[in-house]
Amino acid sequence: MSPVSRLQSLLERREFTVSAELGPPKGPNIEVITTKIGLLRGMCDAVNVTDNQTAIVRISSAATCALLVQQGIEPIMQMTCRDRNRLAIQADLFGAVALGVRNLLCLSGDHQVFGNHPTAKNVFDLDSVQMIGMVKRLRDEGLTLGGEPVDGAMPMFIGGAANPFGDPFELQVLRALKKANAGVQFIQTQCIYDMVRFREWMKRVTDLGIPEHVHILAGVMPLKSAGAARYINNNVAGIYVPDPIVKRMSAAGKGQKARDEGIRITAEIIEQVREIPGVHGVHIMAVEWEEAVQPLTEMAGLLPRPVLAEGE
Repeated sequence: MSPVSRLQSLLERREFTVSAELGPPKGPNIEVITTKIGLLRGMCDAVNVTDNQTAIVRISSAATCALLVQQGIEPIMQMTCRDRNRLAIQADLFGAVALGVRNLLCLSGDHQVFGNHPTAKNVFDLDSVQMIGMVKRLRDEGLTLGGEPVDGAMPMFIGGAANPFGDPFELQVLRALKKANAGVQFIQTQCIYDMVRFREWMKRVTDLGIPEHVHILAGVMPLKSAGAARYINNNVAGIYVPDPIVKRMSAAGKGQKARDEGIRITAEIIEQVREIPGVHGVHIMAVEWEEAVQPLTEMAGLLPRPVLAEGE
């Protein structure tokens, strides 16, 4: 197996990449995973596997990634700091690499009070920036965080997240810089609806030189309804759906018409982000709506996905 991931190869040759997202089931029912793989195959270059997203217990990201590797799909393993100390993080990384995982997204993780085990104890032994630095050391120096040699190579393409829409705005730019300095190689952003704010964030990170050595993947999430847009504005911190988009979703009505409009709006956003200097791809977060990925990628002109020659 190549030490360089497909995602890394495509980004380094400046292909506009597409990643999607797969939420594992709330139990060991791998038929759910197989069904989702079928919906995503050929639609993207790599698939994020979430790690107990929204603090709800699910089959592990590492196990799900191994299943994707077996079925010829390149995974991006998400790993949060919420549930593991540095021993468990490094152990899971050793296992993931041994099973063929080459991409990692380092995250803090949603607080457990929002999930189905609100009284669970969090860990946060490391934060996401420290995790990035630890993984870089494992890979580049062959040393654990404790300074001991690693038995074997750790070829990991290191990713992190950024939220251009959080407040204070200046802090979001600085956090991206901290992750870049720690060794992150690609960044996936929070889902974009407010293009004015995203363009300003991109201008500032570009002024700092971040896209010169970090690949920015713009996050997009298709809306299913006007109600979903209003819910985001009222309940989800750090994301804002502008009024014109809410009005368009409302005018589309309900059901399939609304879903079609949500996909159309997202395709338009993708067209706009593709024109922004420094944006090297998109990350599609169709949360529990993997069926939307194919019509979205078709409408946005992202198909077919590039093919790498053997050995690339």
